[in-house]
Amino acid sequence: MVVLLILFFLLPFLLYVAAPQIRKMLSSGVCTSTVQLPGKVAVVTGANTGIGKETAKELAQRGARVYLACRDVQKGELVASEIQAMTGNQEVLVRKLDLSDTKSIRAFAKDFLAQEKHLHILINNAGVMMCPYSKTADGFEMHMGVNHLGHFLLTHLLLERLKESAPSRVVNVSSLAHHLGRIHFHNLQGEKFYNAALAYCHSKLANILFTQELARRLKGSGVTTYSVHPGTVKSELVRHSSFMRWMWWLFSFFIKTPQQGAQTSLYCAITEGLEILSGNHFSDCHVAWVSAQARNETIARRLWDVSCDLLGLPMD
Repeated sequence: MVVLLILFFLLPFLLYVAAPQIRKMLSSGVCTSTVQLPGKVAVVTGANTGIGKETAKELAQRGARVYLACRDVQKGELVASEIQAMTGNQEVLVRKLDLSDTKSIRAFAKDFLAQEKHLHILINNAGVMMCPYSKTADGFEMHMGVNHLGHFLLTHLLLERLKESAPSRVVNVSSLAHHLGRIHFHNLQGEKFYNAALAYCHSKLANILFTQELARRLKGSGVTTYSVHPGTVKSELVRHSSFMRWMWWLFSFFIKTPQQGAQTSLYCAITEGLEILSGNHFSDCHVAWVSAQARNETIARRLWDVSCDLLGLPMD
């Protein structure tokens, strides 16, 4: 009991003292590219908050026409106005995209393709974390449905426009949590067993496997793709877990800001000469190690086929 009391009072002090060094370490990855993006078109999912908002802001600052693809259009409009005022770039547009509903994804893609002849950067950033068990409008487990299948479908629908606009890039926001993930093909929708934390990990593993298989299939097309771990970032992602919100508060000194968390996404989206590393996973603006599961080509190809089957897409 005495030890616990000492830790209770001492821990905040230790965190405070160590914070500057730890924050410096956590923010070591910075996108230093000076590339400007006039005439380029970008789509950022989940761009009305957190990492997505900061990513969209930086792309707009560099002159790109940026689409904020988000579920909450009203909030998106406020963010668009904020970015326009800050950057002077008026080509920041908001479009409805609900990744938990394939009808919404298809509607977004149809409207975008009707309006835009080019797409140079697609950043699949949006996601959910540690949701209570629930399903999307199409009957998919929420984590797998939003984090993987939603972005899988969106990318598929926009792929020809990306090819026509080459060189172009796809960035998939994954997580270090993928190390705990497994693809249970017999329980992909979590109906036989379910754990909210692990379901998130499984979906983040799916992001990396999707990136690698997409890179393999796009080789020579001029479209390159990368998965990223943004770091532990203060965002709305933990809104479903009171425990995680408490942990985020307790260890706030160790956690990146959304601006810091956006750096690796930006690095992969705009840094010159990165094409040779298509399919790789990045953290702090460097190639990062992934789990054995994430390097399994057989699982990646099977997940691609299963995803196509679930979404009613051609497998080739």
